[in-house]
Amino acid sequence: MSEYIVPISSENLEACTDLYIKVFNSTPWKESWDFPTAKERLSDLLHTPKFLGFLLYDNDKAIGFIAGNSKRTYAGTTFYLAELCINNQIQGKGYGSKLLQHLEKNLKEKEVQSIYLLTSNEGSARNFYLKNNYTINEDRIVMKRNLD
Repeated sequence: MSEYIVPISSENLEACTDLYIKVFNSTPWKESWDFPTAKERLSDLLHTPKFLGFLLYDNDKAIGFIAGNSKRTYAGTTFYLAELCINNQIQGKGYGSKLLQHLEKNLKEKEVQSIYLLTSNEGSARNFYLKNNYTINEDRIVMKRNLD
């Protein structure tokens, strides 16, 4: 295996988009992403101030990526993890943890104090983050309002 990690850029955004569609249109998410919509989502993220993202390759094939952006708070800088995506056929083999560790190392070098993320209450994503030493923040809730 020849694994390597590179920063996400405009040049590899289509590889991220293809992977995003493949993963999130499959079980357990079963969403309905098309290429233009997924590319717009990831392009918007790429162009967010203080964006940071990494793409993982294995034998020159994109197999996963992680991305988000930093925001300054009164207590320092917080990173908001927006996307972590691993090819469904190889999930559970440590690639997500490898990307998360790479991101965390980079953020520590930038003196970022914390990482926040949103994930579902149940299922493998929640369990993945708990396994990687993330905790449920009891001080925050997620609220929603549909604009019909």
